[in-house]
Amino acid sequence: RPCHLYRSEPAPSDPLRVVKQKMEEYMETSARLGWLLDAPRKQVHIYRPGKSAEILDRPKKLAGEPVLKGFVLDISQVWSAMTRKR
Repeated sequence: RPCHLYRSEPAPSDPLRVVKQKMEEYMETSARLGWLLDAPRKQVHIYRPGKSAEILDRPKKLAGEPVLKGFVLDISQVWSAMTRKR
């Protein structure tokens, strides 16, 4: 069964370029939507099949459309949790 959403939070030891390559591989195989969270920069890289990654700077919310209809993530809470974790 294909994965519809893949979310990745890079480990501190993983260079961002390595994680971006992994996301591109997921998109090529089965994922329909990918969110890569870059906490230090508070950026989200959004991946969709056949498209270049879209980069959002300091978004407050992420919508799962059209893959996850009606799903909205309050990313500000995620940033807060990731900051506390460090």
